[in-house]
Amino acid sequence: MSALQCLQLDMGNSSAKWRLLQGAQVIARGQFRHDAPQTLDALLEQPAHPAQIWIASVSSEATEDAVRRLLEQRWPSAAIWFARSEARSGDLQNSYAQPLRMGVDRWLAMLGTRQQCAERFVVVDAGSALTIDLVAADGRHEGGYIIPGAALMERALLLDTDRVRFAEQPVYALPPGQSTAEAVRHGIALAQAGAVLLALREAADPAPELFFCGGAAPTLQALLGGVGTLRPDLVFEGLEVLASMRRAE
Repeated sequence: MSALQCLQLDMGNSSAKWRLLQGAQVIARGQFRHDAPQTLDALLEQPAHPAQIWIASVSSEATEDAVRRLLEQRWPSAAIWFARSEARSGDLQNSYAQPLRMGVDRWLAMLGTRQQCAERFVVVDAGSALTIDLVAADGRHEGGYIIPGAALMERALLLDTDRVRFAEQPVYALPPGQSTAEAVRHGIALAQAGAVLLALREAADPAPELFFCGGAAPTLQALLGGVGTLRPDLVFEGLEVLASMRRAE
């Protein structure tokens, strides 16, 4: 008998990533945007038969409901489960007085990291928002930061300043910019990289291990000189860990 299929979704504020597993093997993956429903077609057209669909979502309830309906129509026999942040998962302990208010993507990224790191660590998730979370060696969440991501920073400048306009699209880099476009992009790069460096300085001793995930993680890691470990599927990995704990209850 072939291994069961599991569809996993990581739904952010503006877009979503998905991957399809056959047993432990990823057999397909992709992404779609919430404001472009047609981009979901690549997923819905998959010749797949998932027994379970696991979803980590920080999207609005309306977006969650719309995606759920489409998935139920496409795979009516699949069991759909939305992961939520918890007060404690294994030895990972939430610092929030109201655990459900923590974005589940942050919780799962920490949970995925905790499975491979028993020391103190920092998870940097660079997506629509830049989140930085610190976890002690005993699994206690020490706290975190939520900062506008690079795209949000750029959009804010374009929306709220009349004279900051440019057509060229320079890369994110750290030297001072020599045009408006470079000054904006390089300034954003400086802010993003600087936030991580300051968070690491604030973490002090013992120095935590550093992990990156999120769509902008490779760029941010490169800006920081290649430090740390890039784990693009941390949220998915945490989703699997939480599902495993749920089955064992």
